[in-house]
Amino acid sequence: MQAFTTLTAVAIPVDMVNVDTDQIVPARFLKKARTDPNYKTFLFHDLRLDGQGKERPGFVMNKAPYRNGRIIVADENWGCGSSREAAVWTLVANDIHCVIAPSFGDIHYNNAMKNGMLPVRLSKADCAALRKQLNDEPGAEISVDLAAQTVTGPDGKQYSFEIEPFPKYRMLKGLDDIDVTLEYGKDFEEFEKRYKKEASWLFAE
Repeated sequence: MQAFTTLTAVAIPVDMVNVDTDQIVPARFLKKARTDPNYKTFLFHDLRLDGQGKERPGFVMNKAPYRNGRIIVADENWGCGSSREAAVWTLVANDIHCVIAPSFGDIHYNNAMKNGMLPVRLSKADCAALRKQLNDEPGAEISVDLAAQTVTGPDGKQYSFEIEPFPKYRMLKGLDDIDVTLEYGKDFEEFEKRYKKEASWLFAE
């Protein structure tokens, strides 16, 4: 997966609580392969588009200043609902690599870190303050520094966030589950050599 170190980008204010994974990617798209050329269009499909497939002008991501944003600042309980990993895949397919919110659905939070999207927990008040700035200044940027564990708002104010050491290490290095296992490749080889000596009778021809 892509490593996450720092990101400075236009941020998107999503002023809704309880944004669930079915809103992020409707269930009918779950059978679609990630290689589908239209995959990125599944993100917030029913919120972005009406029944005729036309963009809803009121939805924040359909507004020009936010259309290519790479960071989302949300409200409470982001990513609640079902455990679908595709909710993260569709965000990453749209080059969104960070969501800042007061709270997350637990499974969605873990899925995000395993797929290169950084979930940042800030207080409800801090998230509200950031969203207000983004609404007042459409197209404003936020900076996120994973190593320093800081978020810098459009006004320059800096916020600190917590993250467990091992997920932080994985994201900084861009390691998925397989990559983490492969880091122990030499240990596996040494074990196999030692085991073949210690239990040579098992390998006799």
